[in-house]
Amino acid sequence: MAVPVIMVHGAFCGGWTFDTFRAPFEAAGHAVSAPDLLGHDGRAPVTGRSMVDYARQIADLCRACDQPPVLIGHSMGGLVAQMAAVRAPVSRLILLAPSPPWGVAGSTLEEAVSAMSLYALGPYWLQAVEPDYGVVRRYSLDRLPRDQRKALYARMTAESGRALWETLNWWLDPFMTTNAGPCGAPTLAIAGGKDVVHPPATVRQTAARLGGSFRLFPEMSHWLPGEPGWEAVAAACLDFIAQQGRAAA
Repeated sequence: MAVPVIMVHGAFCGGWTFDTFRAPFEAAGHAVSAPDLLGHDGRAPVTGRSMVDYARQIADLCRACDQPPVLIGHSMGGLVAQMAAVRAPVSRLILLAPSPPWGVAGSTLEEAVSAMSLYALGPYWLQAVEPDYGVVRRYSLDRLPRDQRKALYARMTAESGRALWETLNWWLDPFMTTNAGPCGAPTLAIAGGKDVVHPPATVRQTAARLGGSFRLFPEMSHWLPGEPGWEAVAAACLDFIAQQGRAAA
């Protein structure tokens, strides 16, 4: 029986992030779950949600599986996945352009600017932060045609300012909320060569922190689960799962 797979979306998004990406995994026999993180389904407020709330939610889902699942996280969901993987057993951890954990410094000026830009909203950590189309267009969905980009942006929802602050300003957080390390499961971190949100050098640092391996897709950007070339990313994930399965046999 194929191991179950849980896919964790990033900031401002929902389980719909993986509507296309999940198909090859299901075709390979994996039962795939792509939950909405707390507050992202419109049924409960997102204001005040912590990264710990998200990590506990995903850890609970991992424990509910019949066997330790493969945990795949994208962007901020990659950091949620890192935090969940040290709270509950997982068989493999795969990170797509992940936000780095506490203690891993960004490698570019753009990362520093993004961490500080939200302060223009005032005490944003007390608020729900709405998505910004200009930011999405330039940095996240930059390789998608305009119609697809607009359609995905229309599905985006507000994000917890608290979770964003914990993710982007870890050096100001004495509680080390987003601290994560090796989870004991084989780990793979994947980066897009053109990603300025979480560029390759930062993703490589994250992989090293977790004791995992690193893979680069030079022509890709940040939206690894859905921009042109996503099929190759999915194939790399499936190959990693299969390799680890053979190693354990």
